[in-house]
Amino acid sequence: MRRLSIFNLFLFISFGIYAQTDEATVRETVKKEIIEGHIYFLSDDLLKGRETGTAENKIAASYLANTLRSYGVLPNPKTGNFYQEVKLKKTSPPKDVKVSINNQLMPNYAVLNAAKLKGNESVSFLGYGLEADYNNQNVKGKLLILKSGSAETSDSRAAFRLRQKKQELAQEHGAIGIVELLDTGAQMWGYIEHNFNTSRLTLDEAETTESNDFAYLWILDEGSKIANSFKPNTSVKATVSMSESISEAIIDYNVIGMVEGTDPQLKNEFIIYSAHYDHVGIGDPDETGDTIYNGARDNAVGTVTVLSMAENLAKYPTKRSALFILFTGEEKGLLGSKFYVENPVLPLKQMVFCFNSDNAGYNDTSLATIVGLHRTTATEHITSAAEIFGLKAIDDPAPEQGLFDRSDNVHFAAKGIPAPTFSMGFTSFSGDVTKYYHRPNDEANTLDYDYLYKFFQAYVMSGRNIGNAPVTPFWVEGDTYEEAGKTLYEN
Repeated sequence: MRRLSIFNLFLFISFGIYAQTDEATVRETVKKEIIEGHIYFLSDDLLKGRETGTAENKIAASYLANTLRSYGVLPNPKTGNFYQEVKLKKTSPPKDVKVSINNQLMPNYAVLNAAKLKGNESVSFLGYGLEADYNNQNVKGKLLILKSGSAETSDSRAAFRLRQKKQELAQEHGAIGIVELLDTGAQMWGYIEHNFNTSRLTLDEAETTESNDFAYLWILDEGSKIANSFKPNTSVKATVSMSESISEAIIDYNVIGMVEGTDPQLKNEFIIYSAHYDHVGIGDPDETGDTIYNGARDNAVGTVTVLSMAENLAKYPTKRSALFILFTGEEKGLLGSKFYVENPVLPLKQMVFCFNSDNAGYNDTSLATIVGLHRTTATEHITSAAEIFGLKAIDDPAPEQGLFDRSDNVHFAAKGIPAPTFSMGFTSFSGDVTKYYHRPNDEANTLDYDYLYKFFQAYVMSGRNIGNAPVTPFWVEGDTYEEAGKTLYEN
């Protein structure tokens, strides 16, 4: 009994020293001035908002690659350097677009898909353009005017979610295009215009519903005044003329590095530490005339959390190995992460966790908000780490925003890899979050670096906890992606 007590005491003391040492490594490597320097560089005006496919975004990629190199991180095991080429297709919007409804010119439009229209097409209003709206209707060869979304929800997110379905239905019934009337606010409309009326990017090999013979436009219809003036299944006096779009192939880069784990067995399991480094580039001016959307919060902060993790693990590896992936193209539709999961540099079944970091903003500096916190068995590893550095970890307070499915983590989750997103503290997707979200004022000098210091330490400590945990993390029972995980890991 005495021997057992001494042994237990030894284990307790050893665990205490180990935990203390783990925390000490975080405090040693995470420095506020280093965080600040990285964020100021990545959100500098000289990088012009880090838009995917631009020379400035490639400068950011080079900076990240050389930072990983300076830490002693190993390069992408497939290429021998710190890059993964992402093949993209750049589609420029049509130059000539004119939309008129009831003899009134529509100045606010967004071209979701371009096709050549001459302005003399037959036009019908078909409600929401869903299955029931086609009953006893002949729309062959017609251009359809539709309400956005559905009877249940008509906001811009619903409109985007239903876009593919509406297009497929319209094409099945022989229509030549859709003009959808979208009721949304000025800020959201500005975001839509920036994304659809400028050059757009898709994966070069990606299958898409877009074609050169089907037109799809959104028209800003504040208060649904135009939509409410029409009766379903009636002809409408409208003309739409538009030229075709032009496409070209371009290359951008995911930035990748790795650190091998220390345990002979567990080193075959990898924790992915990920974030996107691109932002939205140059857009409409704010009240000061600033046109550069610097993206300090979104997502220089997330990018630098991964750099902090890399610096720590390069010096003090965990038992599990680490793969660092900094994605391009998130703002263009999660392109870099989609490309990666289809072209992984190591087998996906070796990736046991994806610890993503993405941000819009923060409105509570006592919190770290983890989107998907309670969806994996790593909850305690994250909450305890946050507590050590004076923060409280909470789960997504705004599930209506669908944030879990709006960042790069979702592509890994769909493959079965547990993948929460570590974000700055917010209690609602409003206020100081939306104040800076995709706005020119999201600059480095507006951040609270005392808060970020704690936030970064919490992320790195969480990663260390997960990387050293004796039990491999997984989805909680009943999660949407549990079955995909069982298939991936052959459980």
